[in-house]
Amino acid sequence: MLLDPIKTRRSIRKYKDTPIPKEKIMAMLEAAMLTPSACNTRPWRFIAITNREMLTKLADAHKYAKMLHTAPLCIVVVALPATQEGVLNGLPKGFFPQDCGAATQNILIQAEAMGLGSCWCGVHPKPIEPVIREMLGIAEDEIPFCLIAVGEKDESPDPRGRYDEAKVEWVE
Repeated sequence: MLLDPIKTRRSIRKYKDTPIPKEKIMAMLEAAMLTPSACNTRPWRFIAITNREMLTKLADAHKYAKMLHTAPLCIVVVALPATQEGVLNGLPKGFFPQDCGAATQNILIQAEAMGLGSCWCGVHPKPIEPVIREMLGIAEDEIPFCLIAVGEKDESPDPRGRYDEAKVEWVE
C-alpha cells in the first residue's frame, strides 16, 4: 500500500558508505518527473551528484545539510520559473514552489519505497541560494530549490506524525 512508505519515511541524517545503483537514482528521478504541475509546465530539472568532493562542499556550504558528509547522493531540484511565463495567459505563473515541492516529495517517497533514506534541505528562498547557484553553475534564471540527501540508512528513527482529526474541517 502506498501509505506505508509515507508513514515510515523519516528525515535521515546518517548514511552508510554504500553507492546507490544508477537504476535506483533513475527511479527517483522518474518519480519526480511524474509529479503533476500547474498546467503541466514541469518547472524543474534535476542535478544528481555522487562526486564525494562536491557532496562535501555542499555539506560545508549549507548549515543544515551536514548529512551530505556521509550521503552518497544529493539530488538538487532546480526550479525553472520561466517555463510558467505566458502559458494559458499566465495561469501557472508563480506555482513553481508548489510544483517543485511536490516533485521533492515524490523523490522522498520513492527513496523510502526502495529502502533508502533521504533528507530534504531547503535552499529557496534563503540567503544560501546564490552560494548553491554558483557552486553548481546554475543559470540566473533558474532557482536552486532544494538539496535532497539520499543513501542507505545508518540510523532508524521511529516513525512519527499521525492523523489528527482536530486539523480537519468537514463541509458536508
